[in-house]
Amino acid sequence: MPDRDADPLIVAISSRTLFDLEEGHQLFERDGLEAYADYQRRRESDVLSPGIAFPLVRKLLKLNQDAPPEAPHVEVILISRNSADTGLRIFNSIEHHGLAIRRAAFSNGAPPYPYIRPFGADLFLSAHGEDVRAALQAGVAAAMLLPSASRSPAAAAGNPDQLRIAFDGDAVIFDDEGERVSREGGLAAFAEHERRRAGEPLSGGPFRGFLDALHRLQQAFPTGEAAPIRTALVTARSVPAHERVIRTLRDWGIRLDEALFLGGRAKGPFLEAFGADIFFDDSEHNIVSARDHVAAGHVPHGVANRTL
Repeated sequence: MPDRDADPLIVAISSRTLFDLEEGHQLFERDGLEAYADYQRRRESDVLSPGIAFPLVRKLLKLNQDAPPEAPHVEVILISRNSADTGLRIFNSIEHHGLAIRRAAFSNGAPPYPYIRPFGADLFLSAHGEDVRAALQAGVAAAMLLPSASRSPAAAAGNPDQLRIAFDGDAVIFDDEGERVSREGGLAAFAEHERRRAGEPLSGGPFRGFLDALHRLQQAFPTGEAAPIRTALVTARSVPAHERVIRTLRDWGIRLDEALFLGGRAKGPFLEAFGADIFFDDSEHNIVSARDHVAAGHVPHGVANRTL
């Protein structure tokens, strides 16, 4: 039984993914820090519009309301390259939108990722690729969200009550063993490799720890379609490579509510049908497919990202 006094589920998020800061970011890129700082001070009372991860954050924090006594607490922490001075507009917007975010780190242009581990974060979301890669190297699940993603009206509206998170398998939940075999020997070699090792659990990937923490939170709530959290595996695998995945999750004691074995089909339409609030994948190609439908986080890990 989950313990509410146990470690909470902690998500660290950058200011550019929480709010729409693209106009100010473009000004910074064009005219420098002083122009950016002046721009933010002059607009200190102007409320920022929600960014790509805002719906996800709102749903995460909503889980604390009327949660069962045994449910672990959910905490969202702001990690920002802003200074505390330019970040005042961000805090004002957090208060305006009623987000229960109490902890933050403002690094004033320096890489902020060193603070992610001390905060105990299970997941880090950022628009800055360097910070994401550094967090992954430090053993924290991390993904890069692109604020400019355009989504369909249906996906943007989402499910107002249920948090839906979708994961790719190889190089995200699991290690990149399968992708390495596929790249070296092709799909036939991959299928034979997975068939022969069907009873051998896969090693965990960068999101194994986050998945564990999310599963502990799920266990505190009722199961079924009305549960406040619903998860899905959305993978390019197909038969016979499905069996090893199922047996690995069983060995880990992890419940994923839905599993889609797409056999190479484009993931975007399936993610929209699932209604994902966010999807994590190591392949930039799959992120491109997903971005028009749901918020998609690129996980720059594994053999597919060795040259990035």
